[in-house]
Amino acid sequence: MPFLVLDLEMTGPEPDYNEIIQIGAVLFDDNWVEKGQYLTNVYPENKEAFSSSSEKIHNLSLAELEDAPMIYDVLPELEEWICTTLGLRVPKGQLDRTPFLRDVIICGQSVINDINFLKEAYRYEKLKWPYSRVLLDLHTLGYFSFRVLKANGQKVPDRLSLTAIASYFGFAREDGFHNALEDAVLTAKCLKEVFALSERLKLPA
Repeated sequence: MPFLVLDLEMTGPEPDYNEIIQIGAVLFDDNWVEKGQYLTNVYPENKEAFSSSSEKIHNLSLAELEDAPMIYDVLPELEEWICTTLGLRVPKGQLDRTPFLRDVIICGQSVINDINFLKEAYRYEKLKWPYSRVLLDLHTLGYFSFRVLKANGQKVPDRLSLTAIASYFGFAREDGFHNALEDAVLTAKCLKEVFALSERLKLPA
């Protein structure tokens, strides 16, 4: 099952009011071999929902989004990019890519929030959700893994933010802003490290 490590930037915290303004993703095959990266800005329809507090996080202004595509163009473009990158041959003219994407697992940091925004965008555009219902959440995996390590006397991060988890594994953002692709890449690195922990954890026979 391919893994799509996803990060979104939004105009605020509410999926039914705020909107996606940037999508960053890194695509991996079943063996966690990177196949490609994706980044696009998205122009928001509801300009009134564009909050100054969120702008301080993602550092994107409405002026910078002026020439960005709309979400109804971005969603099928993302699907097509995944299919093309994975070498999946979708018949020409077939708009429903569910048969080709139903095994793609969406991964991320507190990823249910990103999925809720993405699903709301699909609902609003009256498009069928094509991806797997399975998800991989770095926050949840980190919570469990670090509990096990702490119980075995290992030092663990005191928080489970992406910044804290990345720092624990020796990674960091290039700057203080949350570029969606950079965060997707950072999340993927951390996920690989968390998975590697399982190879070091041994249960008594």
